[in-house]
Amino acid sequence: MKVPCAGAPRAAKRYVKSTHVARLMSHAMLLDLLNTGALWSLSRGLARNVSDYKSHLAACDQPRRNDLDGRGHLSEENLVAFTRFFLATCVDQVRFMEELMQPDTLRTRIQLWAEEEIRMGRLPERTQTILEAVLYRGELPRADIAAIVGRGERQARRVVSALVERGVLTSASSRAPLQLAFPAALVSRWLPGLFPGKAERPGR
Repeated sequence: MKVPCAGAPRAAKRYVKSTHVARLMSHAMLLDLLNTGALWSLSRGLARNVSDYKSHLAACDQPRRNDLDGRGHLSEENLVAFTRFFLATCVDQVRFMEELMQPDTLRTRIQLWAEEEIRMGRLPERTQTILEAVLYRGELPRADIAAIVGRGERQARRVVSALVERGVLTSASSRAPLQLAFPAALVSRWLPGLFPGKAERPGR
C-alpha cells in the first residue's frame, strides 16, 4: 500500500494558488493596459487550453536540467516555453475578437446607423462628424467639438447632449474628454458578430 506524502496536499494548494494568481494578475494587467472594457479577455483563451496551461505552469517549478538551462534554481527553458504559450494565447484571442468585431467595417456600420437616426429626427445634424472624430481619436476634447461640427457652440452642445443621452458617448465628468461607448441597445448594429440575433429596441 502506498503511503501518501505529507507534503503533497500543501504542494497542490500552492500550485492551485499560483495558477490563480498568474491568471488573475495577467488578466488585470492586460485589462488596464489595453482598456478594452472587458470585451477582450485572456481567461477565455487559457480556459480553452487549460491542460497545456497547467502543464506549462507546473513545468516552471521544475529545477534546471543542466548548465545550459539558465543560471537560477528553476528551469529557464520551461519559463521560455510558458512565455511563448502565454503570448500565443494572447494573439489567438486578439484574432478571435477581431473576427467578431470586424473593425474594418465598424466605421461604416456606425455611420449608417447615425444617418438613419438623423433622417428619423432622433439625432441632430452633424452627428456623424462627431462620431467619426471620436472613433479615430479615441477621445475628443470638448473644446474641439464646435470646430468639428462647424455650426457653432449651440449646435455642438445639441449633438453631444443627444449622443450622451443615447449612451453613445461617455465621459468621466462634464469637462472631461468624450469617449465612444457601445450601448447594449446598439450591439446588433455596431458589433453584430458579438451577439448575433439581438435586435435594437425601437426608439432607443
